[in-house]
Amino acid sequence: MSDPVNRVEVSGVVTELKVLRHTPAGVPVIEFRLRHESERVEAAARRKVNVEIEAVAFEAQARLLSGSALGRQLMAEGFLCAKNRHSKKPVLHVTNIEFLEGN
Repeated sequence: MSDPVNRVEVSGVVTELKVLRHTPAGVPVIEFRLRHESERVEAAARRKVNVEIEAVAFEAQARLLSGSALGRQLMAEGFLCAKNRHSKKPVLHVTNIEFLEGN
């Protein structure tokens, strides 16, 4: 049996960026929102895609993002996880950030 797959890659614009903080263990963490807009083909028809995603980054990725500004376009890679043990709402845990040129 193969391992379950949980991998997300999405580009977008940073629309909300909270202050860099540290976990009780001293790990840097930052929460942010990413807005994605594109067009995709679904059921043989073009469809506009517009979504805002809650996201979180730790360690080096958190420090990198904390030095950024709202409106920056980036490519984010990571995985989905429940927001916390009381909420099953998905949050993108970003493991790699690449800022896109021109921003």
